[in-house]
Amino acid sequence: MRQIRQEKWIKQSAAGLLMILLLISVLFLWSAWRAGYFRSSEALRSYLESYGKAGPLVLTLIQALQVVLPVLPGFFGCFAGAALFGAAEGFWINYIGISAGSLVAFWLARRYGIGLVQKMVPMERYEKWTSWMNGKKLYSIILFLAILLPLAPDDFLCYFSGLIGMSAKKFTWIVILAKPWCILLYSILFSHLV
Repeated sequence: MRQIRQEKWIKQSAAGLLMILLLISVLFLWSAWRAGYFRSSEALRSYLESYGKAGPLVLTLIQALQVVLPVLPGFFGCFAGAALFGAAEGFWINYIGISAGSLVAFWLARRYGIGLVQKMVPMERYEKWTSWMNGKKLYSIILFLAILLPLAPDDFLCYFSGLIGMSAKKFTWIVILAKPWCILLYSILFSHLV
């Protein structure tokens, strides 16, 4: 009995710590957004340069949060990563950040349910995708393709996957295997544009 209470306390403490870190990160990004650093890839690039050697860590955080808070365009982060850090390093920064954000979005939906997801995603979009996805038996394949291909609504699908009972292990493997290809393409393309 004592061990069960201890495990429950550890899980609740970890969830509380994650929520505090998420709140601090949101406040950090909100202040950067208010200052205009997310209006263009050039503004984001100069913002990241101001952090010096911590720039890769800041971009990783930004890319994670742009999945969790689907109001920031991930395109800017991919461009800035490739432009500032080159194709290889930019790829890893973006891949780690976006993958971590995808897992956090899945976890948040699993933990806090439909009420949170409806607050994170516009209701019209939520209803459209929910009605379309509910009729699909091959959801795992659809999710894999959406994460693999550019411009798909994969941020929303990360939340949706947390609601439908998909296992965390299956979701994690889909993200790990599908996510790098589009980011790699962006990294190579953007590094040659600069």
